[in-house]
Amino acid sequence: MFDIGFSELLVIAVVALVVLGPERLPKAARFAGLWVRRARNQWDSVKQELERELQAEDIKRQMQDVRQGMQDTENQLRASGEAVRREAEQMQQHSDTLAQQVRAPAPAELPPHLMDTTEPVVASPEGAATAPTPAEPAGDTVADTAAETPARTERPS
Repeated sequence: MFDIGFSELLVIAVVALVVLGPERLPKAARFAGLWVRRARNQWDSVKQELERELQAEDIKRQMQDVRQGMQDTENQLRASGEAVRREAEQMQQHSDTLAQQVRAPAPAELPPHLMDTTEPVVASPEGAATAPTPAEPAGDTVADTAAETPARTERPS
C-alpha cells in the first residue's frame, strides 16, 4: 500500500523529535502505536468477516448444487421406475395371452385322424392331444402271482 522506506521513517522521527520534544515523544509514540494496533485489528476483523461470508456463500452454492443433483437423480430414478413398471405390465400381458393360448388350443390344431375317433381325446399341458391309455386287463394280479409260486415245505430235523 504505502511504500515507506527506512530513510523516510528516520526523517519522520527527527521531525517528531523536533516538534514534540524529548518529553512528549514517548507518549506520542505509545499513542500512535495504540492507534496502529487498533487499525490493524479492525482491518483483520473486517478481512475475517469477508472471508467467512465468502465461505458461507460457497457452502450455499455447493448445497444448491447437491440439491439439484439429488433432484436430477430422483427424477431419473422415477423415470426408470416408470419404464420398468410399464415393461413389467407388458410382460404380464404377454404372459397372460400366452397362458390363454396354452390353456385353450384351437380345434384346427388337432390332427384330422384324432378328430374322427370315438374315444375322448385328452389334452396334455403342452397343448398336444393324446388318446387315453388302454385299461389293465381285469383280474386279480396278486392272486395270479401267488398261484404261480410253489409253497415251501418244511423238513423235519
